[in-house]
Parts: sequence; C-alpha cells; structure tokens
Amino acid sequence: MAAVMAETSEDELQRAQEALVHLVENGDLERIVQLARLSGAAADSMSDEMVGRLAGLASDGMDLLDRVNRSQVVNALPAISALVENGDLERIVHLARMAGAAGDSMNDEMVSRLATLATDAMCLLDRATRTGVMDRLLAVAEKMDQDHILTDFLHCLSGATEEAASAPIPKGGIAGLWDMMKKPETQQTIQFLMLVGKHFRSCRLRH
Repeated sequence: MAAVMAETSEDELQRAQEALVHLVENGDLERIVQLARLSGAAADSMSDEMVGRLAGLASDGMDLLDRVNRSQVVNALPAISALVENGDLERIVHLARMAGAAGDSMNDEMVSRLATLATDAMCLLDRATRTGVMDRLLAVAEKMDQDHILTDFLHCLSGATEEAASAPIPKGGIAGLWDMMKKPETQQTIQFLMLVGKHFRSCRLRH
C-alpha cells in the first residue's frame, strides 16, 4: 500500500513538474505571479467600506442578471440590434429628447389646457362612436377611397397649383370676365358646382 501511494505521489510530482516547466517556458508563471501581486496590492489598498461596496455591487449585478433572465429581455436583443443598425433607435432618442424639451418648456397653464383639450377630444370621440357618426364617417371614407375621390382631388389641386403659377395674370374688368366665361371648361366647372349645391340642398331639405 505504501509503495502504491509512493508511486502515485511520484507520478503526481512528475506531472506537476512538467506543468511548471511548461508555465516557465511560455511565461505564464511570471504572469501568474504578477497577477497575484496586483491582486494582493489591490486587496491591501482596499478598506472595509470599499470591500462592502464591491460586494454590494456584485450582489446587485447578480440580481439584475437574474431579473433580465426572468423577464426574457434577451428575446428583445435582436429587435434592439435591428433598431441600432437601421438608425431607428437614434430617431427614438431624438424624439424622446424633443418630447422632454417640450415638457420642460410647458408651464402649468399650458399643461392644463392640453389636458382639457385631450378630455374634450375623448368625449367627442366617445359621442361620435355611441351615436354612430364614426361608423358613417368610416363608410364615407371607404367609399371615397374606392371611388378615388380624395386622390383625384389631390391631383387636381396639384395640377391647379402648377397651372396657376405659370398662367398669365387676368386682365380684369368685364372684358376679362367675359373671356373667362366663354371658355367651355369654365362653364362645365360652374355647372358641376351647381349640381353639387343642388344635391346638397336636396339632402338638407330631406332632413
């Protein structure tokens, strides 16, 4: 038994010696010594208060890591990475800064007025929903979208703006008005507006 233990100890010593030789050859032993000295110097220079703060910091870090794991924030990291890559996170930060600056520049009277406006808007929306006005507005909006009414109006407004910028200045007077009234498109426009007024008047009379 003693011989076996002696042989085992000799093998372990041999392996330890080989490991030490390897550490000495690649410089790791010197690095370990320097690290031990650095750690000892840091420990000697730290007071009990500093040690307590470091222990508290480590405890808080472990608690924060546990909360992150339990809240599954890790699953949001790909989305956050995408926000950083496409610049949306920076835009959100700018928007938050603008909102904060606006909040800092508002006094109590402005906040009160905005709160009253928001309350009135919510009451109006609730009333429109309860009375069915909102459903009718949505139906009208859907009809306008299907008939391309709003799109046509925007195109017409854009075309009229461009044409008015390049059109000559009207002559004025009866002669200029007469020249305008003689144009077929002017008469068609007046006719269309008269038809719109006629149908609107009929709707209002029915009510």
